[in-house]
Amino acid sequence: MASPGSIAYPDRFYAAAAYAGFGAASSASASLSRFQNDVALLLYALHQQATAGPCNVPKPRAWSPVEQSKWTSWHGLGSMPTAEAMRLFVKILEEEDPGWYSRVPEFNPQPVVDIEMHKPKEEANILPASTNGTSSVPEPKTISENGSSVETQDKVVILEGLSTVSAHEEWTALSVSGQRPKPRYEHGATILQDKMYVFGGNHNGRYLSDLQVLDLKSLTWSKIDAKLQEGMSDSAKTAQVSPCAGHSLISCGNKFFSVAGHTKDPSDSITVKEFDPHTCTWSIVRTYGKPPVSRGGQSVTLVGTTLVVFGGEDAKRGLLNDLHILDLETMTWDDVDAIGTPPAPRSDHAAACHADRYLLIFGGGSHATCFNDLHVLDLQTMEWSRPKQQGLIPSPRAGHAGATVGENWYIVGGGNNKSGVSETLVLNMSTLAWSVVSTVEGRVPLASEGMTLLYSNYSGEDYLISFGGYNGRYSNEAYAFKLSVKLDPQSSTKDQPISDTTSRVLEPEVEISQDGKIREIAVDNADLKNRNDEANEQLLAALKAEKEELEATLNREGLQTVQLKEEITEAEARNTELTKELQAVRGQLAAEQSRCFKLEVDVAELRQKLQSLDALEREVELLRRQKAASEQAALDAKQKQGSGGVWGWLVGTPPDDSDS
Repeated sequence: MASPGSIAYPDRFYAAAAYAGFGAASSASASLSRFQNDVALLLYALHQQATAGPCNVPKPRAWSPVEQSKWTSWHGLGSMPTAEAMRLFVKILEEEDPGWYSRVPEFNPQPVVDIEMHKPKEEANILPASTNGTSSVPEPKTISENGSSVETQDKVVILEGLSTVSAHEEWTALSVSGQRPKPRYEHGATILQDKMYVFGGNHNGRYLSDLQVLDLKSLTWSKIDAKLQEGMSDSAKTAQVSPCAGHSLISCGNKFFSVAGHTKDPSDSITVKEFDPHTCTWSIVRTYGKPPVSRGGQSVTLVGTTLVVFGGEDAKRGLLNDLHILDLETMTWDDVDAIGTPPAPRSDHAAACHADRYLLIFGGGSHATCFNDLHVLDLQTMEWSRPKQQGLIPSPRAGHAGATVGENWYIVGGGNNKSGVSETLVLNMSTLAWSVVSTVEGRVPLASEGMTLLYSNYSGEDYLISFGGYNGRYSNEAYAFKLSVKLDPQSSTKDQPISDTTSRVLEPEVEISQDGKIREIAVDNADLKNRNDEANEQLLAALKAEKEELEATLNREGLQTVQLKEEITEAEARNTELTKELQAVRGQLAAEQSRCFKLEVDVAELRQKLQSLDALEREVELLRRQKAASEQAALDAKQKQGSGGVWGWLVGTPPDDSDS
């Protein structure tokens, strides 16, 4: 049965397309039903881009939403090359269905010829190490370059481990012993006590869970039978570690952590595992606070006693640009809301810390494009910025690896949607100046995505070590890069702002030979001294300018202070006057209150008099009524008497003499 590693492009793409349902006998609609909508649309778009080229068909009508979605997904790929579309199609299928290749028919692909990295003709090649890690008298070695063979003779040197790498400023394939790890990419790697640990990764679409170690003293590979300890007690049960890829491996003290990563059955939040080399056991770290969502392809940077996590891709292929910090002393997560404009959502980028204060983010990619931007986060003020890069600006890339040596940040590998990136770059994190250190030719592991890059100080020399990667083939090769000048990793200036100082700038001169190949010319000590002098002069001028600016600022602050004092004096004088006016008003108010009291007394007396008058008026009214009643009674009596005399005369009664 064929395996993806043995199937070359484009046969590999056609096999994946047939498995996904894009064969001649099946329709695109049938293929869409095999996956979730967003994944199916992306696979459809990549298949169309790989087989028909960029989208140049008119947009479907509004009443056909499915066709519109398919057209939009295809049109969004723009002018992506056919080869890159094939590669991304296979990569996404491997992530969605790692076992797809076990069900494809046999293929008879053409052999893929690897082209070894270009090495300068004037430099002697490195001795192959023997099985015990020491070099021996070598035989001439043939290096394939563009189909031609070049024989070189190595020097006879008796060294061991990384010391067998004698050439400076060029990549050398390490001659290792022991059983090599399975080829992989998107794995995690770290160095602890002169040993390089490699954990997990992706091979042929399958997530791995093995832990491999390369002894840098003997250059011997070995596998650690590590178990996952469940529980905190000594009698806790052990289990197998879950396979993962896209995670980060970070050394801290005499242990190291595995943070995040894609798994077959993802959890809701990031998982942190700790490995103890003494007991050879993994354990799940219990964290506090609100952990970030599960993800892979993020960056995890050790800053002091904290881990800074940025970006990545969640379990639903959604890109992220959030920022989280894990305190390793309290194991507490902190969700950081930084100010400024953050980098666009991305994964497979590189991150580094400078002066224990600045977090640098470079490159990375989305589903359709790659970036070459550089962002800086001030971890004290939590503010994002995008400074101007100096020197030769790198091309866009994703899946690259980085390692810091002092204040220099080395970047290796990655892809740019066209091919693997062949140059090794260095960024001086103080001046933000880029330069090219080395260049390789051909499809070699160093021009791969998903590789790892580590720094090691071995026997007083500084080395960069790369492992793994994917550039159409999975790699399990280890390469070493010996730096020309030893740098103390602790020598970087603390609390030193970006672009405030300089250090050695590795910017090798290049010249083009007649055969069109590029070879590096080492920078001599005089040129380096001149550059350092110029840099020091620039630094001195910058410091003088900053001093003048600070003095001017101080003078402005002094003037403002004098003005504020005068304003305070005037305010105090106005306050005194207002106090006097307030006292006068209070006196007037007291006098008015006294006068009001007297008026109230007078009013009370008048009210009493008015009440007396009311009583007199009632008595007078009563007397008037009595008088009127008496007069009315007298009048009635008189009228009665007069009417009785008339009736008596009529009947003959003599009138009363008394009345006459």
